[in-house]
Order: sequence, then C-alpha cells, then structure tokens
Amino acid sequence: MAAVRVRQQQQQHVQQPVTPPSPKPTIKHRKKTKQKFEKTMLLVLVATIAVLSVFVLNKQAAIQTTTIDIQNIEKEAAEISNENVDLNVRISELSTHDSIWKRAQELGLTQNEKNVKVVPGE
Repeated sequence: MAAVRVRQQQQQHVQQPVTPPSPKPTIKHRKKTKQKFEKTMLLVLVATIAVLSVFVLNKQAAIQTTTIDIQNIEKEAAEISNENVDLNVRISELSTHDSIWKRAQELGLTQNEKNVKVVPGE
C-alpha cells in the first residue's frame, strides 16, 4: 500500500501543470521634472494661443472700424461731388447773357450807351 500511495502522490504531482512564476509588473516611474515641464509647456502654449487670438480679434475689429470710416468718407465725397456738379450747372445757367439781362431788369437797371466805355482789346 505504501507503494500505491507513493505512486498516487507522484501522479498528482505530475498531473498538476507546472506554471512558471508570474513576473512582477514593472512600474515605470516618470520623473516629476518631466511632468512639471510638460505642464508648464502646455500652459505656455495655451496662453500663447489665447494672447494671439485676442490680438487677431483686436486687429479685425480695428480693420472693420477703419473700413466703416472709409465707406462713410467715400459716401460724403460722392455727395459733395454731386453737389459740385449741380452748382457748376447752375453757374453755367446763371452766367448766360439772357439770365444776366433778366436779373438786371428785375433790379431796375437799364442799358445806357453813354455810360459804356470801350476798352481796347488785349
């Protein structure tokens, strides 16, 4: 019987699979200086992007204001130009001999040839 027990114990040992010892998981520790550097660089990047975006928005607002001012000035210049054209037409209408003679008669002026002096032409 003792031999049977020994064989059974050997078979039990043989039947159990031999598993290799599991390796301990290796944990890689990052240095805190790298983490601090990465966080600092991320903050610098975000701050730079924020500053540049505010700068761009400010310039776009200035461009928009300047464009509006230019449009207003061009509109005023066009109005003044039209007014000048109208005034030049009125001047040419009023400077004709007929209109001058009508205005003189309205004011009570008469044509007196004794008062006319002839100036030699140049």
